[in-house]
Amino acid sequence: MSVWSGLISFALVAGLLTVVPGVDTALVLRSAIARGTRYAFVTACGVGTGLLVWGTAAAGGLSVLLSTSQVAYTVLRVAGAVYLIWLGVTSLLALRHRADAAEAAADDTAGGSMLRAWLRGALSNLLNPKVGVFYIAMLPQFIPPTAPHLLMGAALTMVHFLEGMLWLTVLILGVRFMRAWLGRPSVKRAMEAVTGTVLVAFGLKLALSDNA
Repeated sequence: MSVWSGLISFALVAGLLTVVPGVDTALVLRSAIARGTRYAFVTACGVGTGLLVWGTAAAGGLSVLLSTSQVAYTVLRVAGAVYLIWLGVTSLLALRHRADAAEAAADDTAGGSMLRAWLRGALSNLLNPKVGVFYIAMLPQFIPPTAPHLLMGAALTMVHFLEGMLWLTVLILGVRFMRAWLGRPSVKRAMEAVTGTVLVAFGLKLALSDNA
């Protein structure tokens, strides 16, 4: 396997996994619908940051700890599950305090800092050990024996990052295109209820997962 064939093969595999709906998709869609395009892009950048950290750690051999220490994996898994459930529950509880669109808009403006958006995206990946395990399992399959492992691993991670950002950008722009409909208070509340429920479900799934 050459460097280019490794990059192309990984791009195909990672691309297929990228478009499968998951926590990242739910978070970014929630941000785009409830808080707007800019907030959603910052959330997506946070998601990408988490991927870059995990990929670099895996390429450098640091995250191999997750595959050898059940305690480390369990601690990170439980922390990630609690975080996702907290995000989902707070979204659902917030719906009870939003009587109209003006109140929702005021709440979004007051509580929606860019730093918070970035942190939500980043933590959704950094607290998910399955992302690290994915890189540990996948990266070696696409690194040629003669290629520098750290540099090649970083290159593969960047491919995944770019694909993820491209896909999330498509979703964000799709929401913006449908903004007139999605911006209605009733639709907005319904979509936030759905994404809140999805986040809780993902958190419970992660919590009940026994192994990598």
